[in-house]
Amino acid sequence: MDDIYFLTDLDVAKRIGANLKGLRLRQNITQSNLAESACISLSTLKKIENGDICSFDSFLRLLRMLRKLDVLLPLVEEEQLTPNEYWEFITKMKKKMRKRASRVNKKD
Repeated sequence: MDDIYFLTDLDVAKRIGANLKGLRLRQNITQSNLAESACISLSTLKKIENGDICSFDSFLRLLRMLRKLDVLLPLVEEEQLTPNEYWEFITKMKKKMRKRASRVNKKD
């Protein structure tokens, strides 16, 4: 595969659309059935398959219906702390912890 950073945005969108179309065909789903199950219009599906991905919401719905939403997993996972970052976080939290209770003045 070409380095994705050398492709234009239009080329990337066209490749995504073509791959979604191929995936739909391999799953033996018609355009109208996929559009209906994804709650998008047939014309929107056709545009996306031709590389005109103008609605991220529609794109997500298609990925969900084609069982490919997991390709976005690296973008939705919480970032893990490195051991050094974790140690710094714990050290900072320990410094902020109270060491003793406040003195209470009792008046009789």
